[in-house]
This record gives sequence, structure tokens and C-alpha cells, in this order.
Amino acid sequence: MLIFGIVLFAFGIIVSIVWHEYGHFSTARHFGMLVRRFYVGMGPKVFAFRRGETEYGLAALPVGGFCDIAGMTTSDELDPADEPRAMHSKPAWQRIIVLLAGPFMNFILGFALFFGVAVTAGLPNIDQEPIPVDQVPAVVGSTQCIEQGCTDSGPAGAAGILPGDRLVEIDSIPIESWADVSAAVTDLGGQQVDIVVDRGGATQSVTADIATREVDGAQSGVLGITVDASAVPLEILDDPRYRGINEYGPVGAIGGTAEYTGYIMVETAKGIASFPSKIPGVAQSIFGGERAEDSPVSIVGASHIGGQVVDHGMWASFFLLLGALNFFIGGFNLIPLVPFDGGHIAVILYEKIRDALRKRRGLAPGGPADYEKLMPLTLGVFAILIGISAIVIVADFVNPMVLNL
Repeated sequence: MLIFGIVLFAFGIIVSIVWHEYGHFSTARHFGMLVRRFYVGMGPKVFAFRRGETEYGLAALPVGGFCDIAGMTTSDELDPADEPRAMHSKPAWQRIIVLLAGPFMNFILGFALFFGVAVTAGLPNIDQEPIPVDQVPAVVGSTQCIEQGCTDSGPAGAAGILPGDRLVEIDSIPIESWADVSAAVTDLGGQQVDIVVDRGGATQSVTADIATREVDGAQSGVLGITVDASAVPLEILDDPRYRGINEYGPVGAIGGTAEYTGYIMVETAKGIASFPSKIPGVAQSIFGGERAEDSPVSIVGASHIGGQVVDHGMWASFFLLLGALNFFIGGFNLIPLVPFDGGHIAVILYEKIRDALRKRRGLAPGGPADYEKLMPLTLGVFAILIGISAIVIVADFVNPMVLNL
């Protein structure tokens, strides 16, 4: 099932990218622009056929697709007869709609996938509160301790913490939920700290040597203790505050999906903003460092993650991942740099602002922007993208992300 899941998720990514390009294709044709080619895949042509004025084809590399709209830039060579149908000859609002249509299609597909999961399996509860620590006993030694010198039971077991103990304080920090445990030990790696536990109603003090592990190039503390999920009381499992999944009917799923979509869009924006800062950690993971859970992945890594969830029969997670990926594809393409869709939109807005200023000075419109002047920036962005892609792809082969399922 792992290989099947990998192939299936890779196919889902390809469909998502082709769906993105179809958004450009359909709106461009609607506004009378000349679409010369629409291809599935990239690279050398495998086969093609012509229908009307458009060539449809399949390329050798299954990594998406492309839509060739005539006159997208002024550097595009055109037959003079096609000039009226060139993209740069159309009104700015039409060009912007064509450019936005690709990301919009990804957002629509992402929403549809989320809605499907909402009505069949339920969506993750984004407002879920952490389970109070006094409701769940500890399990010692179940968190992997990878630093040298740790015992089989981890730092917690070595310190004398027993299964069933309830954590009260770590380094004088009150522990009220299991989220507090991770937050308390993250910055304590390599330190000796005092821990207070509740053992059968009586408090006990122990001293633990917090271990460390490297995650995405940064050191993180490890205690070696986690939740005993089997011991969670039924009243906690039934409490909607702590429930991990919200279930919906067909009508309620609309609002639930909208709320979850808003959450994903915010997280996507945060992920894109933090993307550059994560690349050094990904590079370090090639040489043995551990990859963080939020590490960027390529189509190779994303497909491997999709394969893992299918291998565990987690189909809802599979479609949630594919939906979230569509929001990332759409959002990433809105970055205001050429060659992204957002970069072309930025150029159009520049033209409108420039022409407005020229009009105030009594001058005629300046015409389409000269993309030749943007070529150094465009090539620089391409070079950065190729370099980042190479790093992430190598990391996905050498040190792929393995989900703790």
C-alpha cells in the first residue's frame, strides 16, 4: 500500500497543477486570448494533437503542466495577425483575472476536498484544547531518545519517573496540559532540572538530565515521556473541547469547511513566509540532522508522506494533505515575483500606476512593461528556485520525513 499511496498522491499533485493551468487556459480563451499550447507534464513532447488553434499534448516529465498564452510578455514573438489576441493587448482587469484563475482553481479544489472529508469523516478541531495533565497518567520511555548516554527508558525513566505518574512541575514551571510538557523541555536540552510528580496522590521530587536531539538544525530538549491515550477518561474523550475531530452533516459541513479553510489559508501564509528560513535546516538534514515536522518537501517528499498515510489506511488525512497542498500551490504562485502569477500581476499593477502618473503629466500610456529589463531578476528567481528544489529533493531521498503514525 505504501507504493500505491506514493503513486496516488503524486498523481493527485499532477492533477492539482494541471487543474491550476486549466484555470489560466479557460479564462484566457473566454477573453479571446490565443492559447497556443496546453500540456500535461514538462520537458520533451511525447505526443500531441491539434484541435482548433491550440495544441494539446503530453510531455515526458510528470511534474505538472503548462499553458502557453500568446503575448504574455512583450518578449514573446508573435505573428502580427495575432497581436490583437495577445495577452498584453487585453485590458488589465482581464489579464489579472486570467492570472488569478490558476490559484483560484487550487483554492476551489482544496475547499472541495476539505468539504468531502467534513461530510464523510469530520475535520480536525482547530480549537481543540490540550488534555489537562491531571487527567492522564504518563508513559515513560515511549518518546525516542536519540542522544548518546540515554538509557532505554529515556531521561524520565533514568530520573525515577514511573508509568502512571502525573507531572506537576518541570524546572519550577507549572504543568497544566500535555502541551506544557513539550514547551517546558524544548529549551532545557543538556540541563539537569527538578521535576515534581504526583504519585498516587503524594508529590515526589526527582532530578532529570534532559537529553537533546537535533531537529532541522536546532537543538531540542527530550524528556522521554508521553500521554497514555488508553487511560484518558471517557468524559474527556466526549468533551467537545478536547475532541480531535468535529463531525458534520452536509449543511453544517459548509460552515465547518469554511472555518477550516480559513485556518489553512493563515497557516499557508505563515508557511510561505517562513519558507526561506527552513532551507538551511533541510540542507543540514542531508548530512544526518533530523527533519522537523514542518520541514518543506518536494513532490517526492509529499508523495512519500501521502504514501505513509495510505499505508495506515488514513484516507481522510490523505485528502486533507492534498487539499492543504492545493492551498500551498495557489498561495505560492501569488508571490509577487516573476515568473510567479503574482509577479505578472505586480507588473500589470505597475503599468496601471505608471500610466496614471503619466496621464497627470499629460503623457500617453507607456505601453506594456519591458520584460527584458526584468530578465536578471527573473533568472535570479529561477536560479534560487532550482537551488532550493535540488536541496529539498535530495533531502527527500536521503532523509525523507517519516510520520509518527
